[in-house]
Parts: sequence; C-alpha cells; structure tokens
Amino acid sequence: MSKPVFVPYTDRHSPLVSPEEALRAFYEVMRKRRSIRHFSDAPVPLSVIESLVRIAGSAPSGANKQPWRFIAVRDPALKRRIRVAAEHEEREFYAHRASDEWLADLEPLGTDPTKEFLEIAPWILVVFKLVKAEDESLVYYVNESVGLACGFLLAAAQHAGLATLTHTPNPMAFLSEVLERPKNEKPYLLIPIGYPTPNCVVPEAAIARKPLSEILQVR
Repeated sequence: MSKPVFVPYTDRHSPLVSPEEALRAFYEVMRKRRSIRHFSDAPVPLSVIESLVRIAGSAPSGANKQPWRFIAVRDPALKRRIRVAAEHEEREFYAHRASDEWLADLEPLGTDPTKEFLEIAPWILVVFKLVKAEDESLVYYVNESVGLACGFLLAAAQHAGLATLTHTPNPMAFLSEVLERPKNEKPYLLIPIGYPTPNCVVPEAAIARKPLSEILQVR
C-alpha cells in the first residue's frame, strides 16, 4: 500500500465578517427556500447548471470516491417520457402503495399524481448514485455521500435565486432506461430547477420549521 501524500491547507475560506455574521446572512437566504411545484418555463443557462453541479461535486464522500452522477435534462421529448413514467408510478403509489398514515401526512401538502412541473421546468437534474465505480472498484457510504452532494446543490440553487423541488417517484428504475444509464448507476433523486411562476403558491403546512430547541441538544 502506498504512503498517503499530504499538502498544506492553503485555500481555507476566511469570511470578512465574524462566523456569527456570516451564518446569519446564510440563514436568511436558506430560510426562504421552498419546494415549489409551480415552475415557470423561463430559461436557465446551461452554465448555471454546470456551476450547480460543480458545487455539488465539492461535497465530501466516503473515501473520496464521489459516487454521484448528474444528468441534466432539457430535451422536451425526454422530459415528456420522464413525466409519463413518473406519473404512472405516482398513480400506483397513491392508489395502492402508500399507507393510510402516509397519505394523511401528505394531505396538508396537497400533492397528487400529476407532475406537470417535470415538463415545464427548464431543467430536470436526475441524480444517480454509483453502486460501483467505473473501474468496478468499491464505493462507500453511497447514500450518505450522494445526499450530501444534493444538499450542497439545493443550497447553491437557493443562493443563486433559483427554485427547486426534490421529487422521488417510487420506484425510479424507469429513469435508468429512459436515460440509458449503465448498471452501476441507480436513480437517487429528481430535481426540477428553474424559477417560480409569478402566482406560485406553496402549502402553508410546509413553511413551519421545528425550533432550534427541538433539533439541538448540547451535552
């Protein structure tokens, strides 16, 4: 086994304000993030999507294997195929797969099997997780690693003034076929990206967040 090589950490980020001030500013951006379903078809340049994915790719990962793949879909025919297949799975979910408790939890959010945003949003970013690397080597903590990358991406989109939605049709195997992905890639998440419509609304029930006292314990 080769000996690891270490280099000086010279590019550490040093904000011009205190950590508290920097975090207050970041929180003010992030607290306004909403998952929306009313997307405008206003265009978003490819360069913006590239920047978002570049930021997502800076996330930490198990053994630095970076087990993610982002497929940016703008082709109307492909978006149509994705919508048709996703709505098929969603109809099955709402009619047969979801428990009564699950449906009750979804009711305040007003969701249903119709997913027109998959065609309207200028981009659908389809996230795949790599269950093996391209060279067949092992990958580690795949779900955790890809989840972190998606979190980076969502935060970056909000920072850029874009709207997003995390959509998880279940099952999602149809995405591998529609997008002709290799066997070592498995669908993880659909993220429509764009701008909200001028009359966009969001569920009131989705705005509330648990207070800090409920999500933090100091020991």
